[in-house]
Amino acid sequence: MWGGRTGALLRVWGLWPAGVRGRRPLGCNAASLAGNNSPQCWNCGGPGVPKRGDGFFCPQCRALQPPDLTRDYFSLMDCNRAFGVDTAKLQNRYQQLQRLVHPDFFSQRSQTEKDFSEKHATLVNDAYKTLLAPLSRGLYLLKLHGVEIPEGTDYAMDQQFLMEIMEINEKLAEAQSEAAMKEVESIVRDDFEKAKEILTKMRYFSNVEEKIKLKKIPL
Repeated sequence: MWGGRTGALLRVWGLWPAGVRGRRPLGCNAASLAGNNSPQCWNCGGPGVPKRGDGFFCPQCRALQPPDLTRDYFSLMDCNRAFGVDTAKLQNRYQQLQRLVHPDFFSQRSQTEKDFSEKHATLVNDAYKTLLAPLSRGLYLLKLHGVEIPEGTDYAMDQQFLMEIMEINEKLAEAQSEAAMKEVESIVRDDFEKAKEILTKMRYFSNVEEKIKLKKIPL
């Protein structure tokens, strides 16, 4: 369906078919120990936050709970699982979560909560950086579909495409004027727009694929 330069672009973008007391918790999925399905709070033993609930804190004792490492970045950052992301909304969500779980707010809390805060903060930072950049976002979408492109590999890129990338790099290295830089930038932007168009199409094909899977389920 997609060949040559378009197919190469598609492969590059990774979609080739194959906690502080008194603070009000944000509406987001709850944390839980990875691999532990128990909803009990580690601190008070009471019914803590469900694995897919509405907060990071125990509703009884207000203790910060461990992060849910099975939760994907789109869910954590309250974004639709798609290539098109509202970056302003993403930034707002990031700031909200930082105010909620940043380690600075837990300096006077228990060591356990300090450790959980560090893990939450790391997870939030990783999610934010991954979804903010189009390339890492596209590769992460691919990963969620069970396909990963090893870093530093060509992943069967066609020779024509690789030659074009080499030529772009050579032009960039030789660029000595603003006009030359703009020329290279124009080429890259054009490829970005083509990749964006391909990813948009892939979202629809993905929806069709899900419908096919549902139809295969016996009634």
